[in-house]
Amino acid sequence: MNIPRDMYLNRLLSSRHDGFVKIVTGIRRCGKSHLLFRLFRERLIEEGVKPADIVMVALDDDDMSDLRNPILLGDWLRRRLRGRRHGWKYVFIDEIQMIRKTLPDGVDLSKIAPDDRESAYITFYDVLNGLLKIPETDIYVTGSNSKMLSSDIATNFRDRGEEIRLHPLTFSECLAVSRLEKAEAWEQYLVYGGMPGAVLAENPERKRDYLSQLFKKVYFKDIVERHALRHDQLLETVTDTLFSAVGSLTNPTRIANTANSSGMTPVSQPTVKKYIDILEDAFLVNRADRYDVKGRRYLEYPSKYYAEDVGLRNARLNFRQVEETHLMENVIYNELTARGHSVDVGFVEETTSANGKRTKRQLEIDFIVNDGPRRAYVQSAFAIPDEEKRRQETAPLRASGDFFRKLVVTSGFRPPLADGDGIVHVGIIPFLLDPSILFGG
Repeated sequence: MNIPRDMYLNRLLSSRHDGFVKIVTGIRRCGKSHLLFRLFRERLIEEGVKPADIVMVALDDDDMSDLRNPILLGDWLRRRLRGRRHGWKYVFIDEIQMIRKTLPDGVDLSKIAPDDRESAYITFYDVLNGLLKIPETDIYVTGSNSKMLSSDIATNFRDRGEEIRLHPLTFSECLAVSRLEKAEAWEQYLVYGGMPGAVLAENPERKRDYLSQLFKKVYFKDIVERHALRHDQLLETVTDTLFSAVGSLTNPTRIANTANSSGMTPVSQPTVKKYIDILEDAFLVNRADRYDVKGRRYLEYPSKYYAEDVGLRNARLNFRQVEETHLMENVIYNELTARGHSVDVGFVEETTSANGKRTKRQLEIDFIVNDGPRRAYVQSAFAIPDEEKRRQETAPLRASGDFFRKLVVTSGFRPPLADGDGIVHVGIIPFLLDPSILFGG
């Protein structure tokens, strides 16, 4: 089945011929190759581009393993671009992080100052920057390693790189291809998530097996090889701890204590932080920083971590902790980031007086959502059965002291309706299916 990814396809189409390298990043198997090699390619051909003017390289294909050498890749691409007719030519390179840096023949590192040796290597950045100099050449790449791509775009592409972050399928995308009723589709989404291979699998057994095998044969294998890790067990422990605590405040010290109490070889806080960074680098988890609404400052720790896909999270935990209360919060976070918003977790410090004593307490706001000048506060509350629960959930929103839009998202189909404080209460299904509800537009 051809799964449409219209939001991302439109971003690619609007970025054509802008002189930038378009870098599609995201977790492996989330559909980057499908977006670029099928959906985008087909649209170009529909609009009159000749197939011969689209040069494609899939670096995770064994037949193209030689091209993981950047020097050979650059030569190979130039040969295919040379002599093309006038008009735009397109270069697609899949999984570009598989290119290894290479020392040109004849270069003797011993004759180069230690501080300058790294610049003696040829990398894929050099190849892409060279291709940008070829007239009427439009370049698109995919990558599954954030630190080799996202964090280095401005520096290594000399301000000529543009990232397009691809996520697993959102609930609305899954609903569009599932042919299920909304309630049933939501139940499946909470369990199996939005990885395309799981969504298209024919039955629950195939979905579970597909998601479990991704960890065993793709993600952990890639991570161990890329980072030459020796502590495979620690990688699993850190992953499981983060996945078990989605939506809860934590930090590397707490996770190190958990690992040390399990009888493993003692590990330090810096080591655990390194492993968390590796999981973020592979797009398996996402960190949401804490923001003090009234103090207008970020706190380094503790933070919240969310799984990039709830289905992957559930599979890793053997489907033992499938609880809608926590998973709904994770889904909301993923939805907001997939829409392109900046998302933090927030708190409001409130001072109360009782019996002549002043007490400070922190009230948690699940999500602070920023989109340019617009801001909204979102609370995830599975159920609000009574007035006391309503006051508890809305207290942080009322304490913010500003006039930004405020929402409480509960389970079910409730249409958006504001209470007496102007706080909008809405069910998770309408919230996920109608982006305009967030900012009220």
